Amino acid sequence: MLPLPAPGETPRRVLTIAGTDSGGGAGIQADSRTIALCGLHACVAVAAVTVQNTVGVSGFHEIPPQIVADQVRTVVSDIGVGAAKTGMLASTEIIEAVADVALELGIGRDTAVPLVVDPVSASMHGDSLLHADALDAVRHRLIPLATVVTPNLDEVRLITGIEVVDDATARAAAEALHGLGAQWAVVKGGHLRTSSTSTDLLYDGDRMLEFTSPRLPTGNDHGGGDTLAAAIACALAHGRSVPDAVAFGKEWVTRSLAAAYDLGAGHGPVSPLWRLHEPVDA
Repeated sequence: MLPLPAPGETPRRVLTIAGTDSGGGAGIQADSRTIALCGLHACVAVAAVTVQNTVGVSGFHEIPPQIVADQVRTVVSDIGVGAAKTGMLASTEIIEAVADVALELGIGRDTAVPLVVDPVSASMHGDSLLHADALDAVRHRLIPLATVVTPNLDEVRLITGIEVVDDATARAAAEALHGLGAQWAVVKGGHLRTSSTSTDLLYDGDRMLEFTSPRLPTGNDHGGGDTLAAAIACALAHGRSVPDAVAFGKEWVTRSLAAAYDLGAGHGPVSPLWRLHEPVDA
């Protein structure tokens, strides 16, 4: 686990640039839960407001791009952050605004402030969270800034055109994502339900690393991608290497899946609340 700050000690900070989830299971709400339970302070830049519950997304409202960028600029100039992550950015204009402010402030690959890009394109129910014309901006403006990019398999297909069905196509997808400019690319195996284990691949153009965990039999997996990316960002803010941060994120989301709970009529959320039952010095 990551060390917890002492009472009164200022914790490290992580900035999430993403959309809200009115059902509380994903998005900024999931990011903030994980960041806090990892012992860090969560700063937020809201890019979109969704209308959703456990059954699906019925709509979303985009925040003006300049307001999104100004949130990032205002937080970083005053509070400072050790890492940042993106989630739902909704449109080409917001993606471009986020990319521009990240470059301005020195956030992203090969900088002192690593950036985890979770290129959210659709909800787990298949509801669109990204305008179709924004995929080029994801490919050419956002992913090249990524210290780590963490798409799910549907997002891999949309971004690279590769349908991941086995280990060979997963490796090809990791290579394609890295080829778009990400420093490290993660291809997650959670939705590839072909075995009793879930294996994520991590690729940096040289090494293809594997991270394997047991596959847990639960339908309550809402917010799993957000939780993984937020946990990786927390570990990076503590100065962990990318492979160590991804290993930490994998363990964190696996334990959060094991603690997932029923909520509403659809998919319940993964839950990092298990952390509350750990010894203080764990």
